[in-house]
Amino acid sequence: MNTLRSADVPVLGPVLGPVLGPVLGLALCLAGAPLAGAQEITLGIGTQNTTTNTVHTGVVLKEMGFLEKRLPKTGKYAGATWKLDWQNFTSGPPVTNGMMANKLQIGGMGDYPLVVNGFNFTQNPESKSQLVSVAAYSITGSGNGLVVHKDSPHFKIDDLKDKTVTVPFGSAAHGMLLKTMQDRKWPQTFFKLASQTPEVGATSLQEKKIEGHANFVPFAELLPFRGFARKIFDGAQTNAPTFHGLVVRTDFAEKHPEVVLAYIKASIDGMNWIKADPKLASEKIEQWTGIAKEVVYMFMGPMGIMNMDLTIKPQLVKHAADVAGVLQSLDRIKAFDVKAWVNESYVRQAYQEMGLDYGKQLADFSNYPITGQDRLCGVAITDPTQAGQIWVKGGDIESYSSPRCTLAAYAALKKSGKEAGVVYLQEKTYGIKVFADHAFYAIGGGAKPDIVPFMLKGDAESHAAKIKGKLGTFADAVAAASAGS
Repeated sequence: MNTLRSADVPVLGPVLGPVLGPVLGLALCLAGAPLAGAQEITLGIGTQNTTTNTVHTGVVLKEMGFLEKRLPKTGKYAGATWKLDWQNFTSGPPVTNGMMANKLQIGGMGDYPLVVNGFNFTQNPESKSQLVSVAAYSITGSGNGLVVHKDSPHFKIDDLKDKTVTVPFGSAAHGMLLKTMQDRKWPQTFFKLASQTPEVGATSLQEKKIEGHANFVPFAELLPFRGFARKIFDGAQTNAPTFHGLVVRTDFAEKHPEVVLAYIKASIDGMNWIKADPKLASEKIEQWTGIAKEVVYMFMGPMGIMNMDLTIKPQLVKHAADVAGVLQSLDRIKAFDVKAWVNESYVRQAYQEMGLDYGKQLADFSNYPITGQDRLCGVAITDPTQAGQIWVKGGDIESYSSPRCTLAAYAALKKSGKEAGVVYLQEKTYGIKVFADHAFYAIGGGAKPDIVPFMLKGDAESHAAKIKGKLGTFADAVAAASAGS
C-alpha cells in the first residue's frame, strides 16, 4: 500500500489544455472547506497486471506515479493523506468480489466480467457500479483466442467437438466461447468445457492434458510465443467487439468525483506514455508484469491487436448490451439496463479539461500507425495495414512497407550474422498483428512473388488457390522474399 500526502506530490508539468464549459453535472468543485475530519482517504484499486490491454489504466499508473500526480491537492483536499491500495488479480471476477466487499473502489476488467459486475451491484443495497471509461478495445473482437498444442492435428475450432477445452470461467474469453456456441447453434456440451486459470491452463496444454485452452489478452499470443502452442481461433471470428474498461462504486464516485476524474486523466497519461515510446514501454511493462516485451508490443505497439482508447463508443455500449443478452439467455444473469449503468460524464470531462476533443476521438476507430522509411526496399511506409516490423535482438525495432520487404530484411539480417528477436506482420483476413514465424502463407509466383500472411491455415490455402500460388511456411516465405529481393 502506498501512502503519501498531497503536499508531497509534485505538480504535473504545464497545463495541458483549458477547462472548456461546465462540469457536465459532476460535483467537481475543488474549492471550499477541507473534508471534515478526513485527513486520510483510502482508494482500493483492482488491476489485472498481466492482462496487457489494461496496463495503461493500472500497473503503469502505479509504477510511473501518474495517479499521484493527478490526485486533487487543493480546496477540500488540501493536506489530505492518500492511501493507494493496489491489488493485482489474474481475471475480472475477483475484482468484482473485492468491489462488492468495498475493499476496492475502482476496478478494471473485460467486457463479460464488466457486465456481470454491473448486474451484481444491482443486488447491492449499499452501492451500484458504473462503467466510467474504456481502456482498450478491438472492434472486431480480437484479443481473446483459443490455442492448441503446437503438435495438435486440429486447425479450426470445429475440430474440438467433444474435446477437453479449458477457459477461465466468467472471463471475456469464456464469453467468446459462449457466443461462438450460441451463434453456431452448438449445444453447451459441444466442448468438454472446464475452468482453468491462465497459469494452470498453460501448464495443462504444455503437458498435453487438454486439447485446447481459451484465454483473454495476452495469452493466445503469449503461449505460442513461448513455443508450445498454436492459435486456431481468434475472437475476431465472432465479428463482435471486445473491450476492457474501468468500473467504480457509485458511493465512492459521488463522495469523491474529483478522484474518479483524476484516475481517468492518469490513465490518459499512461496511454500517451506508451504511444510516445512503445519499445521502452514494452520493456518496462515486461519488468513489472513478467509478460514478454515482444508480446506486450504486439498489443500496445503501433497497429497493435488492441486500440488504446478511453472513449466509450456507442458500438461498445451496444456490445455490452449484447453480452447481457448472451448471459441472460444462458440464465447467468437477469435483466440488466446497460445504458443506465454506463456513465460517460467523467471521461468526457477528463478529455475536456485536458484540451482533448472527445467527440473526434469517439468517432475514430483507427489505431496509431506504423510509419517511417523502408530502408531495404527504399520506399516510404504509406499503408500501415501492409507494414511489418523486426525487433532486432538487443537492438531497435525496424519497420518495412510490406510482408515481402519485411521477410527479405529478415533474411538479410540473418545473413549478416544478426538475430531478430521477433518479426511482426499484419495477417490478411482479420487484419490482426501476428508473429511471422507462426503465420501460414499464400505465396505467388514471379520474380517478386506476392507473399500474404494468414493466421489460419485454411485461409492461406484458399488464398493460395485464388492466386494460383502455393501454401507455405515461414521458411518458405522467407526464401521466396529473399529470392525476389
